[in-house]
Amino acid sequence: MNKNDKTTIPERKDVNPDYTWDLSKLFTSEEEWDKTLAQLEKDIDKIEEYKGTLHTSPEHLKEFLELTNGLEMQSESLGNYAFLRTAEDAGNSKNQDRMARYMRVASLLNSRLSFFNPEILTIDPQKMNTFIQSEILKPYRIVLAKILRFKPHVLSANEENLLAMQTESNETPHKAFSALTDVDLEFGYIKTPEGTVPLSQSTFGMLLINQDRTVREKAYKQFYSVFENHKNTLAALYAGSVQLDVYKVRARKYNSTREMRLFPDNVPESVYDNLVNTIHKNLPALHSYYTYRKEALGIDQLKHWDVYVPLVSSVNTRYRYEEAVSIVIKALKPLGNEYTETLEKGLLGRWVDRYENKGKRSGAFSSGGYRGDPYILMNYKETVLRDLFTLAHEGGHSMHSWYSVRNNPFQHYNYTIFEAEVASTFNEQLVARYLLKNADNNKVKAYIIGKQLDDIIATIFRQTMFAEFEHKAHRMVETGTPLTVDSIRTLYRQLLEEYFGKELSLEKESDLEGLRIPHFYRSYYVYKYATGLSAAIALSKRVLDGGEKERDDYLGFLKSGGSKYPLESLKTAGVDMSSPEPVQDAIDVFKNLLTEFKALHSSAG
Repeated sequence: MNKNDKTTIPERKDVNPDYTWDLSKLFTSEEEWDKTLAQLEKDIDKIEEYKGTLHTSPEHLKEFLELTNGLEMQSESLGNYAFLRTAEDAGNSKNQDRMARYMRVASLLNSRLSFFNPEILTIDPQKMNTFIQSEILKPYRIVLAKILRFKPHVLSANEENLLAMQTESNETPHKAFSALTDVDLEFGYIKTPEGTVPLSQSTFGMLLINQDRTVREKAYKQFYSVFENHKNTLAALYAGSVQLDVYKVRARKYNSTREMRLFPDNVPESVYDNLVNTIHKNLPALHSYYTYRKEALGIDQLKHWDVYVPLVSSVNTRYRYEEAVSIVIKALKPLGNEYTETLEKGLLGRWVDRYENKGKRSGAFSSGGYRGDPYILMNYKETVLRDLFTLAHEGGHSMHSWYSVRNNPFQHYNYTIFEAEVASTFNEQLVARYLLKNADNNKVKAYIIGKQLDDIIATIFRQTMFAEFEHKAHRMVETGTPLTVDSIRTLYRQLLEEYFGKELSLEKESDLEGLRIPHFYRSYYVYKYATGLSAAIALSKRVLDGGEKERDDYLGFLKSGGSKYPLESLKTAGVDMSSPEPVQDAIDVFKNLLTEFKALHSSAG
């Protein structure tokens, strides 16, 4: 019997080590980590020796870049180890202390390095061009070229240092939002057929997929009644976050927050507009889904608490962890032996922290660094089919890291979030195709297609709605219109009405949803989920329908790391995200899946 089969959640110390990640490739002991942190803090002082001297010669600049490369690599390893230890057991005080000590030193490193970009940009352009073209700085050409793009938006060294010193205080709106919604707010309890469940941010989603409609309604109304009581505080926190964004825009001389947020990835604002416009043209397809959902649920009026419950109740599947790995590897066979053999070895080895234990972070993630393995956190349950997809998803992130590390130097191995969401959802597409091909009854097929429909709605339609909301909210502040409780709720309600259509009857509290989305505190981030899945759908079809060239194009994308801007790397893989075509193609897939789902759903009973 596996650890996750037990009815009680084990303490971390009682988990079989074979089911946990092996962090010894990062640090062999806590003592080694302590010594390395102390050495990093000491070595940070070396940075001061170079201040004001980077213009002297290419050799001197390279010397500095090699020093900072080493410091940042060490910092990444220290931070990754501290983060993973905290994730495996946040209740352990040693883990909390380790993370706090790391954050202090990392903040010091960032502060000391704050002079670098401004000083590089003060070097005479002709002289800097000579530096970059010199053979000695060849390994750093990409890094330096990316820095030089920011010249119109980088301030003096003193000003940059002041901004760097504000980093922690700028997190106050987000931290206060998290403390309020995750810790301070009390939501009470909900009675379900399965027993009484505490209502919280984490259980709310679970209760909204309960097959008992009265449970969903009760959870929804009780949850949002608490937000209603704190709406002014929540609105003030979000408004403060947007105002901070606008302050940075003006300080750095951008035209808008969107321009500032898309600039590092070199993504034109037209990509954002293409996404929103394409989705708006296809909202009738989403509305037709909600019409069918109402009919399938057999209700007179579709409510906000009815849109997430699965139309096909969970199918009876049981995949032991090892069986799930086997299915994932078979599904990913089109990617070739190197990909599948490496991933299989990692998933069955100790890349993965497999099962739940007390104090462990919920959900799943992949955390890859330049040193160590591309580690994966899971809370795997063998009766939950979605966990099999999650394993494939996180495996996609980890293999992206694995290829990137082996094909790039540290200074530009790190790929963007824009690209990361492609590698993970690509794997899910291949797993879905494999499971559908091998399903032995219509109910299983309907369940899998239902999941695909839900994923496209959640990742493309819903995230685009979020993206549209935050863009309009930022434009309001940028043009002098304050964000208030009423203006936020009015804006969000208009979008809910547009995206859900006439089939859904909204409640008076429905627009409070706009005050509870944590991603809004990281502005212009959510659109990457929508573009990522759109690209993944296009690339998975290209690889599955193609041959060796199409596969190698995709693997070349994984190998490119951060050596190219995301639109460029995706274009070489075979998809042009500067065009609205991939988003439209993804919506066409949605339409076809809906047609297929209707036929299967009716025959599955």
